Amino acid sequence: MANNTTSKVVLTNKNYLAEAKMRNHFAVIDEPVNAGGDDNGPTPVEYLLTAIGSCVSITLRMYAERKGWDVGEITVNVSQIKDENGTHLSEEISFSKEINEEQRKRLLVIAGKCPVAKMVKGETKIVSSIQ
Repeated sequence: MANNTTSKVVLTNKNYLAEAKMRNHFAVIDEPVNAGGDDNGPTPVEYLLTAIGSCVSITLRMYAERKGWDVGEITVNVSQIKDENGTHLSEEISFSKEINEEQRKRLLVIAGKCPVAKMVKGETKIVSSIQ
């Protein structure tokens, strides 16, 4: 049985203002003023970074709970870095409770297993069509 997660995005006639619907939830997407938008919401890249950070933190929490580890609050700062080597993403993960070196090593491996990060790393194909 297929498990389909969907997001419908409609770009309005107002510059780059887009409206998205996911299940019963709505989000607004826009570009900053200096990019021709009206800054009514986060950019697509900011949503992608948010999706990665939230997925990594949830994946880490699920793993820590299965292990019985109390790691406290999990903070994931995700940044898009553009430099002379091109563009890459940086994740800085922290926990409000102390973790030992063994936990640190294992949690770092688990962070890379979040489904959104795996999609971004190129493990999911995208099939596009115009209807």
